[in-house]
Amino acid sequence: MLFFTIWPLFALIGLGFMLARAGFPHPEFWGGAERLTYFILFPALLFTSLAKAPIGDPALVRLGGAGVVTILIASAALWGARRLRPTPAARFGPAMQGVVRFNTYLGFAVVGSLAGAEGIGRAAVYLAVAVPLVNLLSILALTEPGAGRRPGALLRTILGNPLILACLAGFAVALAGTGLPYGLGNFLGLLAQASLPLGLLCVGAALQPAALRRDLPVLAGNAGLRLLGMPVLAALVALGLGLDGSAALVLVVFSAVPTAPSAYVLTRQLRGDGALMAGLVTGQTMLAAVTIPLVLMVLAAR
Repeated sequence: MLFFTIWPLFALIGLGFMLARAGFPHPEFWGGAERLTYFILFPALLFTSLAKAPIGDPALVRLGGAGVVTILIASAALWGARRLRPTPAARFGPAMQGVVRFNTYLGFAVVGSLAGAEGIGRAAVYLAVAVPLVNLLSILALTEPGAGRRPGALLRTILGNPLILACLAGFAVALAGTGLPYGLGNFLGLLAQASLPLGLLCVGAALQPAALRRDLPVLAGNAGLRLLGMPVLAALVALGLGLDGSAALVLVVFSAVPTAPSAYVLTRQLRGDGALMAGLVTGQTMLAAVTIPLVLMVLAAR
């Protein structure tokens, strides 16, 4: 049953929340654990998955294209709504990230639970395309129209993302066809195994329930778009582009998972509404325990 496959993932998130609130093992542990996961462990998972991916498979090309189409349609709709109802970048940026960004740890964990190694490989390809795109859109959304942002600064911000660098390196190895010699694959594989459990614990530790006390209509509307609207859009795009099997699953799952906790960091860095972004991350993560199984069951029945 789908619920029994997915609930352990949310149990890890809940455990991380409880451990952090209890101050165990130490309040300073969680910041270091999050950095370790983001800069070392999860990039190792992306790199090893892409290095082994059959990137010449036409289905993978369609999956990447479907990811781009889904994200761009949603982004265009949000920018269109902004023209009808002008919104400052400090609040529009969080709203955009709440809809188009995704929790990579949870997405990978769900796909891995449902589709195994094949799903993980396809998910890595999806991320290689989607992560740079959503980062670019997020930065633009947090920048006031007309304020400008130098292309060089944008490029440095995007290429400074360890997930993007891991994707580029993994693609290079896959294209070269050299594999990972001298036990390097085993070493990185061991690092990769630790990424998802620790990443989900860190997601729970970062939740801020106090941020749910304000902007409830905005939080609810944004959560509806992200957790229900985006997976429906992804399913339609998958149908239109002929995706099936694990490729369609990857597209729908990464469109159904909540927004990324790292969106809060970017929002603070670019002087956006950090409290709103924290509320979006927390509310969506809590609701996703119900909406992800519901969405997958409904779509599987069609």
